[in-house]
Amino acid sequence: MIILITGASHTGKTALAQKLLEKYQYPYLSIDHLKMGLIRSGNTELTPMDDADLVEYLWPIVREMIKTAIENKQNLIVEGCYIPFDWQKDFEQEYLEHIKYYCLVMSEDYIRNHFADIKGYANTIENRSDDEWCTMESVLADNAEVLSLAKKYNVNYILIEDKYEISIEL
Repeated sequence: MIILITGASHTGKTALAQKLLEKYQYPYLSIDHLKMGLIRSGNTELTPMDDADLVEYLWPIVREMIKTAIENKQNLIVEGCYIPFDWQKDFEQEYLEHIKYYCLVMSEDYIRNHFADIKGYANTIENRSDDEWCTMESVLADNAEVLSLAKKYNVNYILIEDKYEISIEL
């Protein structure tokens, strides 16, 4: 089983992947780690701020890793914001049967009522040494865009509205 977890920044993608790893013993791949490894090693001129170009650059690599895991009957959790919303077009049905996709999105009300918590939990799993760019306005805009794209591409999304409770059963 392959579990794809994507969504807006600060929605808890990495924390959810960690919870699933602990519960099901499935390894997970952080696309952010892959991104930084490629950037720091000099294998790309892209920077962490080149989001659109990073999707185009990283997705073909991640896609083929997913196919390899399926072909080898291995479980894998893949998390990060670099999964395109039209990801399904890259897989034949024999692969799609082994993939579950979840997109995490916070509602506007949730963000407005819990922004201090969102910022407070930002370092729960990963150390975000430079998180100054994360403002209520940027989080609102990011989540609105992700929700719009999730609806446009008719993908499975989890809308966080009242309480932050995400439970995925496999």
